[in-house]
Amino acid sequence: MSSYAPSEIEPKWQAAWADAGTFASERDESKPKYYVLEMFPYPSGRLHIGHVRNYTMGDVVARYKMSTGHNVLHPMGWDAFGMPAENAAMATGGHPSDYTYNNIAEMKTQMKPLGWSLDWNREFATCDPAYYGQQQALFLDFLEKGLVYRKNAVVNWDPVDMTVLANEQVEDGKGWRSGAEVERRELTQWFFKISDHSEELLEALDGLDNWPAKVKLMQANWIGKSRGLQFSFSLIDGPSGHDRVEVYTTRPDTLLGASFVGISPDHPLAKQLEADNPDVAAFCADVRKGGTTEEALEKAEKRGFDTGLRVRHPFDTAAELPVYIANFILMDYGTGAIFGCPAHDQRDFDFATKYDLPIIPTFLPSEDASTEFTAAYVPMKSEKVYYCKGFAGDDWQTGDAAVDAAIAFCEENGVGHGVTKFRLRDWGLSRQRYWGCPIPVVHCDACGVVPEKKENLPIELPYDVSFDVPGNPLDRHPTWRDCACPSCGAEARRETDTMDTFVDSSWYFARFTAPGATTPTSAEDAAYWMNVDQYIGGIEHAILHLLYSRFFARAMHMTGHLPETAKEPFDALFTQGMVTHAIYTTKNPQDGRPVYHYPEEVELRDGKAFLKEAGTEVTVIPSAKMSKSKNNVVDPTRIVAEFGADTARWFVLSDSPPERDVEWTAAGAEAAHKHLGRVWRIASDIAEDTSPASDADEALLKEMHRAIRDVTGGIDSFGFNAAIAKLYAFTNALSKSKAGSAAKRTAAMTLAQLMAPMTPHLAEEIWALLGGQGLVIDAPWPEVDEAMLVDATVTLPIQVNGKRKAEIVVAADASKDEIEALALSQDAVQRMLDGSAPKKIIVVPGRIVNIVI
Repeated sequence: MSSYAPSEIEPKWQAAWADAGTFASERDESKPKYYVLEMFPYPSGRLHIGHVRNYTMGDVVARYKMSTGHNVLHPMGWDAFGMPAENAAMATGGHPSDYTYNNIAEMKTQMKPLGWSLDWNREFATCDPAYYGQQQALFLDFLEKGLVYRKNAVVNWDPVDMTVLANEQVEDGKGWRSGAEVERRELTQWFFKISDHSEELLEALDGLDNWPAKVKLMQANWIGKSRGLQFSFSLIDGPSGHDRVEVYTTRPDTLLGASFVGISPDHPLAKQLEADNPDVAAFCADVRKGGTTEEALEKAEKRGFDTGLRVRHPFDTAAELPVYIANFILMDYGTGAIFGCPAHDQRDFDFATKYDLPIIPTFLPSEDASTEFTAAYVPMKSEKVYYCKGFAGDDWQTGDAAVDAAIAFCEENGVGHGVTKFRLRDWGLSRQRYWGCPIPVVHCDACGVVPEKKENLPIELPYDVSFDVPGNPLDRHPTWRDCACPSCGAEARRETDTMDTFVDSSWYFARFTAPGATTPTSAEDAAYWMNVDQYIGGIEHAILHLLYSRFFARAMHMTGHLPETAKEPFDALFTQGMVTHAIYTTKNPQDGRPVYHYPEEVELRDGKAFLKEAGTEVTVIPSAKMSKSKNNVVDPTRIVAEFGADTARWFVLSDSPPERDVEWTAAGAEAAHKHLGRVWRIASDIAEDTSPASDADEALLKEMHRAIRDVTGGIDSFGFNAAIAKLYAFTNALSKSKAGSAAKRTAAMTLAQLMAPMTPHLAEEIWALLGGQGLVIDAPWPEVDEAMLVDATVTLPIQVNGKRKAEIVVAADASKDEIEALALSQDAVQRMLDGSAPKKIIVVPGRIVNIVI
């Protein structure tokens, strides 16, 4: 190969790896294992440059660990269920299965030319019956263990996708895929008991030393541990069966400022009132059109309905507070009832202001605080919210101590008791859609809810469904829906809800350890391969996926499918940044709206951008998140065709620290390609070099060992850009070296090894060119000779009155006196001194000599 030609070398080495079975992983107890995993993709049909960055990072780690003697597991699969396939089927008249598997084939075709070290023998899609059949087996085991249950619940309902959404799937009060305004609806749903594990999930975060602090904080906030007071207000003349309203509060220090009690529209008291009062029923029905997430409730206009009922204040029984049904209270957090203290809570302040309720400050900021405590209800008006915490008991308390003091005071006075609660709620997994894992239970009039027998798994989705009407087609499929009860044999109905797709991705990492097992996992393989040593993915999955996976690992341990050591499944987590690209726009001459242009339609000239065909100048919005709607996406297949896979890999790793965003530019890709071409030319020249050894040999080999040290450290610390910066420097040193051919050949072969995790195809070609044995991926990682890192001499610049005048070469261990004498003997220094003695000489060892005259 006379010049660098990726189109020739890349398919050749990919075929060589495939023929050798290089990336096939098998359990081998004689070798240390290393499990590296990137969050698997949804098969949209198109690979994007963000995929390239994500999977290349994992590939660098996998290849490096192979070279350091580890038995590496680096699998790939597909997160394949979900609404997009169903929506595509509705739009095209096709079938979700065909759509999904066609996309998988297309994306796999796009992935393979990038040379990732993936064990495709372990590939599966979550829509494969073999996979979701084992997921159904897990469900049955969880059900038997009491980890999953069924109940009526108020849920987030997406009226467009016509399915339930988890709170985490609601964004700004809208469905995360449809964008529709989410509504409240009461349905019978299946739930995982994740809330039972709140304390453990929270405490275990402290042991995740190799997780980003930001992710751990996000999870801790989501789990939301709080200490508060639970107590009751006595209800005055309440309806039959209701003599009190139970309340949980995290702010008992504000109890004397209570001016109203609020209950959820789904509170039992509200439901009883709703049944007897059409006005209450109308208000509750209207409120249920809103979402159930805290974010949705926070942003919604605060609305209430005065029930006409009153409760007594626990510290002043002569004081009566009105009871409102309010739209910002959820039934499944706390008790579904709150007391409003408008002076110390913005939400309550807004509500009280709207309905002209008392706003009673119970304490003021510390400089105005009264130390006199009175247990009396004193209506007064405050014009603002005081956000501090305070309580006046025996001693004035502030901050969290005020809450503790208030709880203690209330307990001493028989008003409730201290309670610890968590914000984390149980995970509703029921979804009213077709393209998901069927829930393996049967509904029998005689037996109730009956688990399906494991020998009947998988319960496969029927293929002959239609999407011509809204709703779940499984409800309209009698030959699939209607079945015999597994218990009594009578006519029964299958559960037509399917599982939330986050169930599919909550255990796939465990299935990769034994994808062909006839049980969810193989004990031997799970014990060997788990945990995932390095997990890589976006921070957007900090709650949805990562928290669910941590719960699932615990549940799988409880049901015998994972060892105890795998209760935290991911030892190290890395969250990578995005790949961004400039947006190119012109204005539509008819309506002035922006028209977005693909990068390939644009050329850059003199710092400006123009359309290639029309020559029109375009507006450039730099470093924007890639979006199909803005046409600023980069097609990796086009990059590979134009520059080669190694160029794409090198660029996405080199331009920015991996945790930060990186902007893809054509100029950057061209520069990366040019550098790799230069590396090939240097290697080609060295292959023909026959020069003898020289005095420059040692300097080159020292530079080589410094490169081994720095590149190894860069990969170990996920500093891929720093490792590549060192490779640039080492390449420059090699190109300028006057060393003999033997030293250059050694250095060039080491360069190939160090580049192999990033540019594996070029590395293999150089390795073969220079006479390396076998494949470079099979060669041991080069080791540092510490002795070669020690310099015998050091060059010191000499400054006279702050200006550089000369430099000297001294022994690395030269004394201060020796350095001063040599510095003063330099001709340039002698001319400046002109026979005078210097006022001061400052020697900074190994750095510089400063002379003051």
